[in-house]
Amino acid sequence: MFNFILIFILLFLSGCSTYIENKKAEEFIPISQEIEYKEDNNVVDGSIYNSTSSGFFASDRRAKIVGDILTVTLNESVSASKSTTNNTSKTDTFGVTLPPLLFRQNPAVNLGTSILNGGKGTDTLTNADVAAGAAQSFAGSGTAAQSNTLSGSMTVTVIRVFPNGNLEIKGQKKLILNDGSEYLRISGIIRPEDISATNTISSSSIADAKITYTNAGVYADSQQPGWLSKIFRQVTPF
Repeated sequence: MFNFILIFILLFLSGCSTYIENKKAEEFIPISQEIEYKEDNNVVDGSIYNSTSSGFFASDRRAKIVGDILTVTLNESVSASKSTTNNTSKTDTFGVTLPPLLFRQNPAVNLGTSILNGGKGTDTLTNADVAAGAAQSFAGSGTAAQSNTLSGSMTVTVIRVFPNGNLEIKGQKKLILNDGSEYLRISGIIRPEDISATNTISSSSIADAKITYTNAGVYADSQQPGWLSKIFRQVTPF
């Protein structure tokens, strides 16, 4: 029975990498253009120019309808840093003066001496002073820094045309390297005016841009703590 449970656990853990890779790719939906068959309504009238066909020398080859593709040039560089320092302190004091104390036969006896000598002290005490104090302090500091750079190019597809002419784009590139897979996804909204004559656009011109670069596989797993370490991190009170 124990061997059966052990084999089951090993099989479960071996399938984690496949689960992670499927989890990485589940958000991406392949884009396929719906093909509509239309009858050829071109009328041959002997003219060289035909308004229903695209020209060759003076046509605009930039993406403008659903299903067209264009190239996104990635030039992302983001850096951020933050530093905080906190210092707090608080001090409280309290004091009070009591009237003369009487102990046994001596009307003027020091309180501390009376207690130590069994009430036979000889030091005089006209007033008793009581004082109390409390102090607390806190000092803390923190520093955070992050820098990311992404460069390259990728081809995406137009998936929607807005009434004002803006285009929604989406695309994914999957690279399989040895025992791991890398995913590069781009989605967002662009203006046709920002598309260059070579049918390319910079990633900085994409509105509501979502650029994701993730990986899955053996190398991705090595960058993460083990499942037992994650459990201890969650339950430890320190």
